[in-house]
Amino acid sequence: MKLQGKVALITGADSGIGKATAEIFAREGASVGIIYHSDEQGAQETRRLVEAYGRRALVLQGDVGDSASVARFFERTVAELGVLDVLVNNAGQGMGSKVPVDELEDAQLEKILRVNLMGPVFCARAFIKLRKKHGGKGRIVNISSVAQHLPTPESAPYGMSKAGLGSFTRSLSVELAPHRINVNGIAPGLIQTPMTQKRLDDPKQREQSLEQIPWHRAGQPEEIARLALFLASDDGDYVTGQTWTIDGGLTMNWGGA
Repeated sequence: MKLQGKVALITGADSGIGKATAEIFAREGASVGIIYHSDEQGAQETRRLVEAYGRRALVLQGDVGDSASVARFFERTVAELGVLDVLVNNAGQGMGSKVPVDELEDAQLEKILRVNLMGPVFCARAFIKLRKKHGGKGRIVNISSVAQHLPTPESAPYGMSKAGLGSFTRSLSVELAPHRINVNGIAPGLIQTPMTQKRLDDPKQREQSLEQIPWHRAGQPEEIARLALFLASDDGDYVTGQTWTIDGGLTMNWGGA
């Protein structure tokens, strides 16, 4: 098993990519800290999946955009599961609806940037301190989006936050190389999750989305989780500072369909 005896913390693990990642990590031997913001039922289902593999699971409510909350759920996870080996920054906040920049309210902008960008920084900071205390090594996997590479008109804060996360991944990888802490990112395209289900359920919106994707389908959370496993395991030891795009060819075809 690729993560035998390891302890991982996954934010936003109550559904979608986070849930799938928790399950595959447990299958490969890891105990998992499951952080959720509002969907306790989903988080408890993730716990059930983890424990079905005979692994330990801990469900905690938290807000990644609040550094005090991050400190609390890190402390609880370490106390109950042990020293963390892997951090997956998966929690994210979508725009909800399109908003031109000149109509953006301060609160909207701050919420997106705090969850999508500051949240991973807060979590990484806590993880780095912990790993340095225990001799270094470890893995950070940041779940970004193809939005970090593409224009996001009327969703500028979302694209900004993901582009910032890509930059953070690159900078942190060099900073932490002496400590042998790998830092990588994954930039998913259209993935079938609760966040995108409404779009995929609408025939018109679905076809508009899929016509831009050469593979002509949405990705599945498990496809992202398998890549996260590679980056979190020894298989990915020589990989750091990279953001892996997994999008069925969307970025190669952007604007061409």
